[in-house]
Amino acid sequence: MKNYVWHKQAIAPDLTIIDCPVYDPIKDFRRDPTGVYVLIRCDIDHSLIEVAICDKKHVIIKAFQGRKAQDLYYTIFEYEKNNKLKWFSRKDHAAYLGKELKKAEFGLLGKESYVQE
Repeated sequence: MKNYVWHKQAIAPDLTIIDCPVYDPIKDFRRDPTGVYVLIRCDIDHSLIEVAICDKKHVIIKAFQGRKAQDLYYTIFEYEKNNKLKWFSRKDHAAYLGKELKKAEFGLLGKESYVQE
């Protein structure tokens, strides 16, 4: 464990390193039990990222817009919490939102075109 990136941290004597299997976005996908999903797009003309929250009947129930990934996911999660909603019950669903919003932010900056996975 010497030369570890976390060289100033104490290392637990029973620390184990877990190798992660490759995630297959098709085979390993699990829908959030709430049925809620997101649609994300870039509005290049207005320099905005738009997020639509959709219910299990495929109806857009809320929409958010902003310029940065962090602003959007923070606002979405705060709105969900403050309104006692259950949009993101799975951590991988929340992580997916963050990943896709960051990709959209790069797309908005013109660094790459954005297509939601």
